[in-house]
Amino acid sequence: MISRRLAVLCVSVLALLLAACTGPSPAAEGGYVSGDGSITRVPVGERKPAPAISGTTLDGKSWSNSSVTGKVLVYNVWGSWCQPCIKEAPALVRAAHRTEQTAQFVGLNTRDVGTAQAEAFVKQFEVSYPNLFDPDGRLLLAFGGQLPPSAIPTTLVVDQQGRIAARVIGEVTEATLVGLIEDVVAGR
Repeated sequence: MISRRLAVLCVSVLALLLAACTGPSPAAEGGYVSGDGSITRVPVGERKPAPAISGTTLDGKSWSNSSVTGKVLVYNVWGSWCQPCIKEAPALVRAAHRTEQTAQFVGLNTRDVGTAQAEAFVKQFEVSYPNLFDPDGRLLLAFGGQLPPSAIPTTLVVDQQGRIAARVIGEVTEATLVGLIEDVVAGR
């Protein structure tokens, strides 16, 4: 019974993600609806703990958010097939470099069938931060009870205490992301 409920939940979340992806208009992107770049900020006193996230990176290493201490953690949900993900990739790389002293970025690659396309994406955009391979969306399900990543791309910002502080649904800019990180570092 529990496994059937989990399967139904997985299918529901994946359907939501499928419905929420890509470009500027449904007609232009094969019927998918995109995130609009909207930002949700969670006041410090209302933040909930982020879920435990661990997995295997695209380069075959183990990674866990428990290894990140004292830094803001930035999760970016992406797919190599996703046009807004392709468009935002250079901004994410620049933001990661600008904030490397205060923030740790990690990508959550979803819906890629194998690692080859995702590895090519990471190489093309010179992404230096870890990227977890999550083809079936299991890692994304962990965020379900809080601020779920309800579009691809979605970026989640977790404060130094491990609580979800902000979410951007859709494409994020370098300036927006750096600003969010700076606000969280400053305790806002």
